Amino acid sequence: MAVKREGPTHRQRQAMATREQIASAARTLFAERGYAATTIAGISEAADIPVQTIYSALGSKAAILAEITRMWMAESQTPQLAADALSEPDPQERLRMTAHMQRRQYDVGNDVIAIYQDAARTDSQMAEVQRQVLASRDREVAKLIDSLVPHLAPGLTRDQAMDRFLTCTLVEIYRTLIHERGWTADDYEQWLTDLLISQLL
Repeated sequence: MAVKREGPTHRQRQAMATREQIASAARTLFAERGYAATTIAGISEAADIPVQTIYSALGSKAAILAEITRMWMAESQTPQLAADALSEPDPQERLRMTAHMQRRQYDVGNDVIAIYQDAARTDSQMAEVQRQVLASRDREVAKLIDSLVPHLAPGLTRDQAMDRFLTCTLVEIYRTLIHERGWTADDYEQWLTDLLISQLL
């Protein structure tokens, strides 16, 4: 009896490898040249993949950026870390785990966030994509805040807690502390943990 093969086929693995090769090359070019100045032809040259293959595999710069984002989320383990934090019963530990997740996100994808910000300034379609990405982020943050409502500091409303969290975790703060002030990622994570606990609980 034939045994059914599980997981992706060889062809599917090849297709995924091609997509990731395109995305990796594009990520470098987007960061170095800017989103608007980067062309599919330039990505083709950097990835050593024919232009037509890029169009067949992903289709557009916006789709390539979406693939970059998928790879970023997978590498930073954001979905799993967020789920682990939500399942933690102790609110202080939940925030510590969230601070670790946030640190991982920025360590791995600070450049991706900068690409989105650059793209949104020059491309109205990408500005809308960025709004959607931020809205999705806000929905995920709302799950955390809702889980903390019974533990919030006296007088602190859910909306105020949401505002404080979003402000404390701004990427600009991470960039200032890490890139300009010379903090280590561990320093940032510990500071963010202490800040979130003091501001929310």
